[in-house]
Amino acid sequence: MATTTRLPDLARSFLAAIALGGGGLVVGTILVVITQFAAVSAGVELTPLALIVISLVLLQGIAFGGVALVYSRYRGLDRSYFGVSVPSLRDVVAVVLGYVTALAAAFVGAFLVSTFGVQAGSNQVTEIAAQDPEVLLLLVPASFLLIGPGEELLFRGVVQNRIRESFGPVPGIALASAIFAAIHYVALTGGAGGRLVTIGILFLPSVVFGTAYELTDNIAVPALIHGAYNATLFSLAYLVFKLTEMNPGGVPTGLLF
Repeated sequence: MATTTRLPDLARSFLAAIALGGGGLVVGTILVVITQFAAVSAGVELTPLALIVISLVLLQGIAFGGVALVYSRYRGLDRSYFGVSVPSLRDVVAVVLGYVTALAAAFVGAFLVSTFGVQAGSNQVTEIAAQDPEVLLLLVPASFLLIGPGEELLFRGVVQNRIRESFGPVPGIALASAIFAAIHYVALTGGAGGRLVTIGILFLPSVVFGTAYELTDNIAVPALIHGAYNATLFSLAYLVFKLTEMNPGGVPTGLLF
């Protein structure tokens, strides 16, 4: 129980969770940089679409999935630890409710930021989409195939579970959500203050993902919620690009995970 766990054990658990989450990001970033360097050295010009594909495969796919796999092998864990199963009817209901709640939480946060006139950061995907809006169409299916599964496996299946072992379910959700939102700092553009504001907003839907995982014990549930959440925002961004033929400042692309 968390109440009888010694302070050093709590600290180790939290630091291990940070290392796992940050490790996935670092490994993925290194793989992306090496690939880009190799392409430039070979005289290959990478298009915005190619950059997105490389990032998705190497970061969310290989790096996040790889860290989760290495962690499970190191601790001798099987798939039951992560809760991998075909969604039941109850899980499907949780996905629908979680999707609506996550979007509502994100838009409420964005509305409050707009109301108080606070400057928020934006996601770098906006800059890439400004060159080629069709990239956003690729990101819709990728949200379900790579982004949702990869990020949820690492940050809910590994990070949240690791924290939960020592702190309990509620701190597990809160701390894992904070770590998950914080790692997006490097994916945002703008000043430090604006990035922190966006991270604060991202924390809200992240809590929804974590809560859904805790209640269903099925990693497929937050993966689907996460995928639907991102796919919706990518679709909205694409529509605004096409309708206005300009940078979609009104679309909260900073809320993308």
